[in-house]
Parts: sequence; structure tokens; C-alpha cells
Amino acid sequence: MPRLVDLIAPRRLGTDFRWLLASSWTSNIGDGIALSAAPLLIASLTSSPLLVAAGAMMQFLPWLLFGLLAGSVADHHDRRRLVMVANASRAVVVAALVVFLLTGHASVWIVLATSFLYGTAEVFADSAGSTLLPMLVKPADLGVGNARLQAGFLVANQLAGPPLGAFLFAAASFWPFLVQIVCVSLAVVLIARIARTPVPAREEGMPERSAHPIREGLHWLRAHPPVRTLVVIILVFNVTWAAPWGILVLYATEHLHMGPVGFGALTTAAALGGLAATGAFGWLERHVSFATLMRICLSLEVVMHLAFALTTSGVIALAIMFVFGAYAFVWGTISTTVRQRLVPMHLQGRIASVNMVGVFGGLVIGQFLGGLIAQTWGLTAPWWFAFAGAAVTLIAVWRSISAIVAAPTAIVDADEPGQSANEP
Repeated sequence: MPRLVDLIAPRRLGTDFRWLLASSWTSNIGDGIALSAAPLLIASLTSSPLLVAAGAMMQFLPWLLFGLLAGSVADHHDRRRLVMVANASRAVVVAALVVFLLTGHASVWIVLATSFLYGTAEVFADSAGSTLLPMLVKPADLGVGNARLQAGFLVANQLAGPPLGAFLFAAASFWPFLVQIVCVSLAVVLIARIARTPVPAREEGMPERSAHPIREGLHWLRAHPPVRTLVVIILVFNVTWAAPWGILVLYATEHLHMGPVGFGALTTAAALGGLAATGAFGWLERHVSFATLMRICLSLEVVMHLAFALTTSGVIALAIMFVFGAYAFVWGTISTTVRQRLVPMHLQGRIASVNMVGVFGGLVIGQFLGGLIAQTWGLTAPWWFAFAGAAVTLIAVWRSISAIVAAPTAIVDADEPGQSANEP
């Protein structure tokens, strides 16, 4: 067992990282359960497609409304404590929903309100949580640290959580949410074991608190081309990615004739690809430069859109999704690691939140465009749009990728003054 623990969370990353990893994995189990249980609950309360879609929109709306504010808050307060308070708030919100379910007073409007409040608390939890890793490990270990956190997301949120949530919902509508409360509460207890993470120190000569902290973060981003370009890449590629993904269920069932089970298998194939990449990431990080890996991942994104536009085979679609899951994991891990290395510690929250607002903004724009394009030109048209848009973007940023990776690191080692100490 100790060897397995060392393999999952290498000893050099420290005890605090292990508590962070355990908390993240536990929280992701709860979120994965809700990923399937929440839509099932809404569908059991209404037959309105608009209201069912509104449930999905609750994932995006809080980020667009509160993302920048949450990043600013994370940069000016104890980040560990913020995660604890936000996750505790999530548990309270779900507990209220369970009370409504048990008393028979739940309605679709109560579920939507709960989803919005839960999503809002999640924005603050994720904004603060994304800044903890650079405070706990050395810059050289950010890659493996992010890989382990991403692996937990794949296993708990994408693979284990959804089927467990559906199973529990079949037993009784309140069971998945009761288990979710336990998971989120346990995540609070686990992250409380991390040594206190102080408010990040600012660079010498800078004022202690800006009168406009959000504007300060945006000004810093505008003045630093490598990070700015990385954020733009993520925004644009999310627009092109979301365009066909928004109608994936129709593409899979009507164009590929895979049926509901086949549609679910596509998501599973992507998660399995991500798990395969988890095992290979350490070798890739040691033997292939980040710039090369980033170019390969973005190139595969272009090829993936083209392959989906051309294929009519469900088997080939599953193979494409497996490859997608693998390179998407590598891209997500590398892009997060590079950003964390380039952003000063006192700005980590704000820049991470700008990135997430771009992610969800891109999803909203892309899904709207995808639906419009599919309605006008057919189910394969969004893939052609994504292929062309991603290809043009890749050509435009190809040379910039080297500059992004080569930019000087802005954070210091985790054992230097101002950082949270780890045990060896």
C-alpha cells in the first residue's frame, strides 16, 4: 500500500499535496454523482426541453457572472480556508435540496435554484483551489501534480461518479444527493489538514491592495503576451470544440445510429483515453518538450474534427474519442502547468478565473453556433466549422507556442519564504 501511495502521490511532492489530492478526488466523486443525478431529477419533474437545458446552463452561468470576482477574492484571502468555506456552502445547499425531496416539496424551480447556488459556491471553490498547487509544490513538479489531479477528475467525475449517481437515483431521488453531501463534507475535512496557506506576498515595491483588483489582473494579462496568448488559444479552441459537442447526442444517434448506449460509450471512451494518457504523462514530460506536446495536441484537435466530419462508423467514432481523451488530458495538464509557472503567486486566482471565464464563455458561444449551423446545414456541418476554425487558429499561434513555453517562470519554490511548507 505505501508503494501504491508513493506511485499516485510521489513523496517529493509533500504531505500537503497528498491532502489536496485526496480532497480533490473525494469532491470529484460527489460532483460526478450529481453529473447524472441532477439531469435525471430535473427530467423527472418536467418534460420541458427548455427547463432541462436550463439545468445544464447552471454549470456555465455562475462562472460568467462571478468568475472574475472569485479570482480576486482568492488572491486576497487564505485560499485553503476559502475552499473549505465554499465546499461547506455547497454541502449546505445540497442538504436543503435533500430536505425538499424528503418532504415532497421539491419542484423544478427549486432544483434550478439549488443548481445555481451550488454552481456559484463551486466557482469560488475552484478559483481558490486552482491556486493551491503552486503554493504546495515546486515549479518543476507542477506537471506531475496537475496530472494526478486531472486523473482524479477522470476517474471520479467522469467514470465512477455518473453511473453511481444514476444507480442511487434509481433507488430513491434523494440518495445521490445525500452521498454527495458526504463526499463534499469529507473534502472539507481533508483539505483542512493542509498546513495554513497564507495570503500570497506581493512583489517588492507593489502596493498591498489595489483599488481595482480585477482590473489589475486584466492589465497584467494584457501586458504579458505569453499568458495572454495561452488564454486566447483556450478560448478559441473551446468555441470550435463546443460547436459540434453541443449537438453530439444528435450526431451520435441520428448520423452514426449508435443509440443512447452508444452515445454514452463515447464519453466513456474519452475518459479511458484520458486514463491511458495519465500513465504515459510522466514519460512524455521527461522526453518531449512542452512546446512540441502542445503543438501535437492542437494538431490532433484539428484532425479529430475532420475525422468526425468524414466518418459514418460508430466504431471509428469510439476510437477517435479515445484519442481525443488522451490528448485532451495532456493538453489540459500542460496548459495549466505552463500558466501556473508564468503567473506571479499573488495573481494566480485572477488569471485562473479569466481563463475559466474564457473556457465557459467559449462553450456558450460554441454551442450556440453549433446549434445554428447544424439547424441550417446538417449534423456534420459543425464539425467542418470546427475543423476550419481550429486549423486557422493553429496556424496563427504555431510560432507563439515556443515563446509561451520559454517565458521565464514567475513563481518560486514551495519551500521558500512566503510559501506553505511541506514535509519531505
